[in-house]
Amino acid sequence: MTPAYSYLKTQEEQLQQLNYNNQEEVVEENGIDFNLSSFAEMDPLPAAALYLPAWDLFSPPWEVKLLKKPRTSNDAASAADAVDDAGGERSDCARKLRFRDLVDSYKQKFSAEALVQAPAEGDAVLEEAGGGAGDAMRLVQLLISCAEAVACRDRAQASALLAELKANALVLGSSFQRVASCFVQGLSDRLALVQPLGAVGIVGPATVPSLAFDKKAEALSLAYEQCPYLQFGHFVANTSILEALEGESLVHVVDLGMTQGLPHGHQWRKLLDSLAARGSPPPRRLRITGVGPRVEHLQGIGDELKSYAADLGIRLEFFVLESNLENLRIDDFQLEDGEVLVVNSILQLHCVVKESRGALNSVLQMIHELSPAVLVLVEQDSSHNGPFFLGRFMEALHYYSAIFDSLDAMLPKYDTKRAKVEQFHFAEEIKNIVSCEGPARVERHERVDQWRRRMSRAGFQPAPIKMMAPAKQWLTKFKPTEGYTIAEEKGCLVLGWKSKPIIAASCWKC
Repeated sequence: MTPAYSYLKTQEEQLQQLNYNNQEEVVEENGIDFNLSSFAEMDPLPAAALYLPAWDLFSPPWEVKLLKKPRTSNDAASAADAVDDAGGERSDCARKLRFRDLVDSYKQKFSAEALVQAPAEGDAVLEEAGGGAGDAMRLVQLLISCAEAVACRDRAQASALLAELKANALVLGSSFQRVASCFVQGLSDRLALVQPLGAVGIVGPATVPSLAFDKKAEALSLAYEQCPYLQFGHFVANTSILEALEGESLVHVVDLGMTQGLPHGHQWRKLLDSLAARGSPPPRRLRITGVGPRVEHLQGIGDELKSYAADLGIRLEFFVLESNLENLRIDDFQLEDGEVLVVNSILQLHCVVKESRGALNSVLQMIHELSPAVLVLVEQDSSHNGPFFLGRFMEALHYYSAIFDSLDAMLPKYDTKRAKVEQFHFAEEIKNIVSCEGPARVERHERVDQWRRRMSRAGFQPAPIKMMAPAKQWLTKFKPTEGYTIAEEKGCLVLGWKSKPIIAASCWKC
């Protein structure tokens, strides 16, 4: 049976329905831009869509009736009167209609913005991918429509759209096709887990198989080497830690997650280099406690660091605390009198964010009771933890489009390193955001403003980072540097790609 609404609208219909008087786009003379940086700069899903009731999002398609043409003021008044007269059932339908109008309006705006922005290189990207603007526009429409179909649990429609997407979203295609392929994987996994229409929730544990540890570790190492994002976090963290430890003789650093188990302890090697190079004597003793579940792996990193520190004439002690963040207790850290404590969290605390918020609050309160001299917090600066699937999908699509666009500038088209970074590192994050729910969804990234509120509620005070000039100088070592931006936002430093925020670093004191 054909649904009462159409998932796809032609480009011409969308542009006709859009009221350009309410838009602020500027049409350039060059024509069409469909590269990912302009796509990433678009506004995300309207905030109202993120807070609609759950029944609005998961309404069966045939209960929804989309308008065939834009409403006039008289139409709206008539509709309002009809709703008032019809009681609760018609009121529910009206709310569902408003949600569908909102999604449809966003799809129109999305397509129109992509068409009217226009640096010249956009056409070259499309030609390189073997298609024109129409093909790329259809790929965008297919992605949004497929996400909507999956959210509505319309298996037939979603399966048909996925089949077309898999034929067009190529893993080795243009940057747009490659990022689309990752979202197609996530949508396919999610569709396999959802129950049919009329049922509630998701089948079984809302999780998908994960990659082997060695593949993920290799991809993480390549991401660290080829992209500035992780290194930016390490640079800001180490600079802040060095300032806090000036003149101290007994130092204890707690590394939450040990930077995802990144091999060789890159961050702490650079800290040791800085301690050995500065004019003042190094601490009499430096102790590092690595928190994480893989004891043997972390202990191997610690052994390398102790040997490296000994060559620099620094006494280093290394301990492994086998635990996840939720189960940490103050007594686990074995603090000693007279030592200065520093807590380092690089892309870790977002994994503790849950629907109930209680787990993260407990972790932050525990850290606050430790009274560290400084807590360094580095997190992805994007809203991937909204209450509804469609909102998270659109936010993630904007965010990872910018990342894939930056990879295009850093690495050649058919570079195997780039393919591994995309498919074994960033694709895993995308699939977790798109396909998983409940405890299995750990990539719950949030905006820096949200982190600021969370930290303040836990009793922390911001320690503004004032190193804009050194950070920009540090960024020049990455080639090419064009496209990367560093901005200061209320005491935080934010690294972005063409003004799209990617990762934010902040410091906090008790």
